[in-house]
Amino acid sequence: MKISGKGITGLIGSLIFIIGGIAIMFIWGFCRFYVGPNEMAIITAKVGESLEPGQILAKPGQKGIQEEPLGEGRHFRFPLFYEWEIEEVIIIDPGKVGIVTSKVGEKLSTGEFIAERGQKGIWRNVLGPGKYRMNPYGYNVEIVDAISIPIGYAGVITSRSGGQAPSGQFAGNGQKGVRKDVLQPGLYYVNPQAYKVDVLEVGINQVSLLGQDGSKVVTKARQLGQNQALNVLQSNMLEKQEQKRADYFSKRARSFLPPKRGQEVNFAAGKKVKQIAPASLDEGEINLAELVSFPSRDGFEISLDMTLEFELDPGDIAGIYRRYGDLPAVVDKIIMPQITSISRNKGSEYRAKDFIVGEGREKFQDDLTESLELELGEKDIRVYNALIRHVEVPDEIRAPIQQASIAVEQDLTNKERQNTARKEAQLNTELSLIQQRGEQVMQETEKLKAEIAADLQKQVATIQAETLKKEAEVRKATAAINADKVRVLGQAEATALEKVDGEKAKGLQLKTAAFNDSLAYSQWIFADRLNPEMKINIIHAGEGTLWTDLEKTGFAELGGAELLKTGKKQ
Repeated sequence: MKISGKGITGLIGSLIFIIGGIAIMFIWGFCRFYVGPNEMAIITAKVGESLEPGQILAKPGQKGIQEEPLGEGRHFRFPLFYEWEIEEVIIIDPGKVGIVTSKVGEKLSTGEFIAERGQKGIWRNVLGPGKYRMNPYGYNVEIVDAISIPIGYAGVITSRSGGQAPSGQFAGNGQKGVRKDVLQPGLYYVNPQAYKVDVLEVGINQVSLLGQDGSKVVTKARQLGQNQALNVLQSNMLEKQEQKRADYFSKRARSFLPPKRGQEVNFAAGKKVKQIAPASLDEGEINLAELVSFPSRDGFEISLDMTLEFELDPGDIAGIYRRYGDLPAVVDKIIMPQITSISRNKGSEYRAKDFIVGEGREKFQDDLTESLELELGEKDIRVYNALIRHVEVPDEIRAPIQQASIAVEQDLTNKERQNTARKEAQLNTELSLIQQRGEQVMQETEKLKAEIAADLQKQVATIQAETLKKEAEVRKATAAINADKVRVLGQAEATALEKVDGEKAKGLQLKTAAFNDSLAYSQWIFADRLNPEMKINIIHAGEGTLWTDLEKTGFAELGGAELLKTGKKQ
């Protein structure tokens, strides 16, 4: 059976279509996988070149775990050549940082443990808030809090990697040690493995010597902001710092056995202090368990209860930390020794009585403050006040001095009472004089009021009389003016009448002279005054009577008929 070329072509096309459909179904059904949101796919190649010795992640074309994960979406891989597993991506929230430990890359130099990108080890740079696809077989990411410096604090940076900085100098780039620049209040993404950050209080702090109750340092209380997440970070930062300070005091206490409360022990060479039992502390308080006591000039033991106000400037705080350490160490190593030393030196110049009398204690306070300002100022610690609140003096000298002082005060009190009684008598006298003077003033006031009222009535009557007088004068002047008006008007009318009538008379005289005949003038006047609408009809009477002919003239319409009737009746 022969198959034509057209049939062979159709058969091949059908086979291709069938094979293509099967391939599409195989790829879609067995080679397809989906990576969802916040996920990534780790691909393992089963074929390709072998890895280099020590190589963990494979490059494209190599067999093994591929270095680059696949992101979100639909992907296709032939299952005979590749395997895949779905992992969650690394999400770093705001206020957090990611510390990357790389298992791949170049090896670090001997003694180094902080790596740069491309090196094996802990990366110096951290991952900030965001989403990252990093292969967990090659990279380990630890998420920790970012560094948040609260308001009123400064962050001192200590670099943990690099060569050691020269003694007495700040660490530069690539050196290990305390750096000069400090962190101001704010949020910082810093690698805690590469840099240690200690927060120290700036501004005014207090060291209080509480006599028999020990000592404490009152530092700046934390100021909360509106951002709750930031407040949590700051609280965590301060808690870590407080734990460091607790560890410092714990190590410091191991230098001697904890004695009973109030028992004196040797803490330093020639220095006696009293260990105070641990107590609960408020926020911003550090208990140093110190006591300052010294002999006075006359040999009596004096104990001080005082408060020192000091300030650490942000510009000097890095140097202070480099030389002495954290704030408790600064107080323990610098401030407290200076307080106790200067207190003893200055206090030995005063007698026990001077610490009881106010003037002597005030002078001692001024001397102590001035000396502390000078000594601590050289160490970049600014002192403002050294306030003496209480001085503990032995009973054998305090009691007589107090009794003498009480007697003096009692005498002063009696004198003041006498002065008060005398002042009260003077006051009563002055009050009586004031009352008498008040009554006198009231009488004088009533008299002045009566005089003012009488004077006012007199002035009113005078004004009324003058008003009436002025009114009469005005009326008189008005009457004179009216009389003049009548006279002037009469004269004017008479003069006008005289002139008008005279002129009329002259006119008549001229008219009669023009006619030269009185009869002719009368006729002219008569004719001039006739109605201009008057008509003259000349009637020629025929036979009969005049009255009969008048009917023909049209006068009957004008009332002539009535005239005729009247004439006939007559």
